[in-house]
Amino acid sequence: MQASLYDFSPLARMLVVGFLLASGPLLMVYLRNRRSTPLGRLHALTLMTLFLTFDLVLFGAFTRLTDSGLGCPDWPGCYGSASPLGASVEIDLAQRAMPTGPVTLGKAWVEMVHRYLATGVGVLITALVAAAWLGRKSQLARAAISPWWPSATWVWVCIQGAFGALTVTMKLFPAIVTLHLLGGYILLALLTVQSVGLAIQQGLQPVFSVPSRTRMWIALGLILLLVQSASGAWVSTNYAVLACTEFPMCQNSWLPQMDFAGGFEIWRPLGLGSDGAPISFQALTAIHFTHRLLAALTLVLLAALAWNLHASGPLRRPARALAGLLALQLATGLSNVVLGWPIVAAVLHTGGAGAMVIVLVWLLISTYAQSSPAIEPISPLGLPT
Repeated sequence: MQASLYDFSPLARMLVVGFLLASGPLLMVYLRNRRSTPLGRLHALTLMTLFLTFDLVLFGAFTRLTDSGLGCPDWPGCYGSASPLGASVEIDLAQRAMPTGPVTLGKAWVEMVHRYLATGVGVLITALVAAAWLGRKSQLARAAISPWWPSATWVWVCIQGAFGALTVTMKLFPAIVTLHLLGGYILLALLTVQSVGLAIQQGLQPVFSVPSRTRMWIALGLILLLVQSASGAWVSTNYAVLACTEFPMCQNSWLPQMDFAGGFEIWRPLGLGSDGAPISFQALTAIHFTHRLLAALTLVLLAALAWNLHASGPLRRPARALAGLLALQLATGLSNVVLGWPIVAAVLHTGGAGAMVIVLVWLLISTYAQSSPAIEPISPLGLPT
């Protein structure tokens, strides 16, 4: 049964569901921090939002990897209903017409749960904006984080919602799906900036002076990680993971036949070229092989960065976290290839990249460039501890 692509009739009920989901974390933050300062409560709420946004990124990966992205072919509801329960007749008809198609009851629930969680995160970010602006005349006015940061985060989560809608209505258009995943990582980065800044402002975390070249390598590592994440999203959304099922070789060759022009034609439908012809296997191979090359470069750079930071003393803990996440990414990436793309490994691979974004942004915000190569902790005001 064909559904209208956009049906906003269930929007109010969707917002109610999102508010109910967000009320639990909001209540928990209030009860655990009711004796804290306004700045402390804002920090706790930011941390909670960051944690739940990370969970949302993981569930988004699960939604994509279970082919549930079109479980409800309209937006924001499901066949004009706020839940698959109200769309049971339409879902049953679609499933009867295509038993192995994109619309099944299970996939519809996965897709709608993802939308509920996204709405809940949107409510939490709205609460962050309200708390930041309402408190700007009190202790928050002296905070290191401007209220414009949560405001920018709110704008970005709205953009993410638009990408989510286009993911459905444009039938998993690869460029849109890739932008949607990258948008999730950017959302994690924005929330991390605010969380670390608020922690520094309260004296909960020192700031470390590092050589300017170290911060340059941290920034370069973050940029390369985002490029690599875009490549990984392009592999996943084009189903190019299994174009190479051996490692380190690909198709029993060190340099298999590849079609880079077809593989990296950005604006085209899923599985097709801009001319409407099916995308070639050589194009899928090019997508996969490029991701491997970028992965090797990213691994070397971030491993060297972790080694350098570990030798710095005070930054050993984030260095170990970064090294552990690199090991996780290597293990899950290899598992995706040689074990046939198991869903647990694939979800962990997405989550590992998101966790590395958080670690690298934390390093950028909690370090301060100085000409001296020595590393020493300094207070939030810039004075040596």
